Amino acid sequence: MPDITAHMDKTLEALKHQFSKVRTGRANANILSDITVDYYGVATPITQVAAVKVPEAHMLMIEPWDKALVNAIVKAVSASDLGITPNSDGNVVRLPFPAPTEERRRELVKECRELAEQARVSIRNIRRDFNNRLERDEELSEDEVRREQAKVQKHTDSYVAKIDEMLKAKEAEVMEI
Repeated sequence: MPDITAHMDKTLEALKHQFSKVRTGRANANILSDITVDYYGVATPITQVAAVKVPEAHMLMIEPWDKALVNAIVKAVSASDLGITPNSDGNVVRLPFPAPTEERRRELVKECRELAEQARVSIRNIRRDFNNRLERDEELSEDEVRREQAKVQKHTDSYVAKIDEMLKAKEAEVMEI
């Protein structure tokens, strides 16, 4: 069971990471985690070349340690799929987060549900793999295989419930005005 737990925990972590990138009305530094900037010829994440601050709920402020990167950061954020227009004063880059409309919130909830469903499918695939492994194990009797499969099913159900809880919390966060 420890092996199956590790696999399912990775799925939960991946879902948590994906949820952190879903843009709500609040500023969240995690949305910058996948955006890279050219730093002396090396594609480097923005979070490694600048301080990212949240001065207010609807604003992110990126303060690069090397001021020469300001324009590169503006370009990288503009080219990303965030849908935010960066403002720069030469020293820092500000990202204003407008509150999403009701329609946009519904789209974000739909996106979150799709991410959660992908995680559920992943959990079920892990269950299937472990059940197949149990069936091929020649040291176990049929009764032992059934008992172990029941344990795997219980484990699967608990992880699907955790995914549902995470989805419910994210939906509440997205729909909050």
